[in-house]
Amino acid sequence: MKSLTSPTPTTFAATAKRPKLTFSRNHHEVAIMNLPPQTTTMSTRSTVRKLRGNPSTSSKIPFRPRKIRKVISNTPVDDATKSPQPSLTVALKIPKSLSTKPEIDLAVNHLRTSDPLLAALISAHPPPKLSPCNSHFVSLSKSIIFQQLATKAANSIYARFVSLCGNESNVLPNTVLSLTPQKLREIGVSARKASYLHDLSDKFSTGVLSDSSILTMDDETLLQMLTAVKGIGPWSVHMFMIFALHRPDVLPVGDLGVRKGVQYLYGLKELPKPLQMQQICEKWKPYRSVGSWYMWRIVEAKTKGNGKAQTVEAEQNGGF
Repeated sequence: MKSLTSPTPTTFAATAKRPKLTFSRNHHEVAIMNLPPQTTTMSTRSTVRKLRGNPSTSSKIPFRPRKIRKVISNTPVDDATKSPQPSLTVALKIPKSLSTKPEIDLAVNHLRTSDPLLAALISAHPPPKLSPCNSHFVSLSKSIIFQQLATKAANSIYARFVSLCGNESNVLPNTVLSLTPQKLREIGVSARKASYLHDLSDKFSTGVLSDSSILTMDDETLLQMLTAVKGIGPWSVHMFMIFALHRPDVLPVGDLGVRKGVQYLYGLKELPKPLQMQQICEKWKPYRSVGSWYMWRIVEAKTKGNGKAQTVEAEQNGGF
């Protein structure tokens, strides 16, 4: 009788198929496929025991599995198991402007119910009226000219600027670009403001900005795009949003009049800082523009006795 001898690892490797490891991409599991006949897997010390003939006779074969290989199936994946793909287009929600009486009434009623202190102020004043504005380019040009000037002087320089262009309808990017810094200085526009006007005109003439694109930008994007223009800061953009675009939810945290109004309304010892302004006025959302408008009314009432009310009213909107 021939003696039974255990096959060496080399002999087994030559005669037996190694287990084939595949990785199922869709079901996220590893499966051992195509095991040789009568082969069972043993978890102890990573060995595989092969039983042949007499089940009591066994051999321990050292076993090192191959590296897991990802197998991409050609079978189409059911739509229900597909991962959602990110949308390439994001729909930006542009709020309704405060251009109509129903929208303004809606804003006033919201503020009246959300802030009891503001409700008393609303009862003492008529609702806001926002006038229609010129083209966006004209409005921004005017705001640059009005910067850091008394209202009377700013109106005088702006009138000469319009006359230099021909008329207000001819205040166009190419027209302003044709005006030399020397010509602009002759009508009272400083050299720095002349460079601001030229930079604004350049961005409009090259298509970086346009009247139509401004209308489709959300508030955050608009702030980023307009502050990229020389001479236009966050305060000017906030005034433009409120008085030219009639955006409903703008809180000009850097405006002195609005800060004073919040201080008076809530009895604060000091002028509120931007973060504190945002926290206090959170309840006004989504009509913080109208809430800000009422803050200017508080300042007017406080300064009415000393003749400064007209100055507060005229300077609040930066020339818009």
